[in-house]
Amino acid sequence: MDSPYLFKSQRLGFRTWLPSDLPAFSIMNADKQTMTFFQHPMSEKESQALMDRMNKLYAEHGHCYFAVELLEKREFLGMIGLGTKSFKANFTPCVDIGWRIWREYWNQGYASEGAERCLDYAKELEIKEVYSLASAKNIASIRVMQKIGMSYEYDFDHPDLLEHPRLQPCSLYRIEL
Repeated sequence: MDSPYLFKSQRLGFRTWLPSDLPAFSIMNADKQTMTFFQHPMSEKESQALMDRMNKLYAEHGHCYFAVELLEKREFLGMIGLGTKSFKANFTPCVDIGWRIWREYWNQGYASEGAERCLDYAKELEIKEVYSLASAKNIASIRVMQKIGMSYEYDFDHPDLLEHPRLQPCSLYRIEL
């Protein structure tokens, strides 16, 4: 049987999004704690739209925030991957790296492991630099950025989050590949 994965890390498999991912993805995106550093928890319709947008991004650019599974259990873990940012800023448009995983899998090294593998994938795609950003209050995500070798650039007010002052400022990190 062919592997469903585009690539793997030691414990994780990365693939495009399937209709069968929607129930678990929607539950994860509706969790208030998981979504603390986002504008709001997402509805099932918003989760479906994000999955569709990621599959379109993959078709156009060869990368996206991938659906990620634990290889050992073939269980949905969340999303980790490479996206694009195009809001108005002096570092955009750019390729960014991001992650969102089930709360039960936090603090087990999955985000770092997956992000490191996605940086390797970015090199395979000949991407020269990758950015990452998060609310400056999101210490866990900032630690992942540091752990994977990214360097702090600066804090900024994200133009898409002006109506969400609790998420400001955002910290920007960057790595050259």
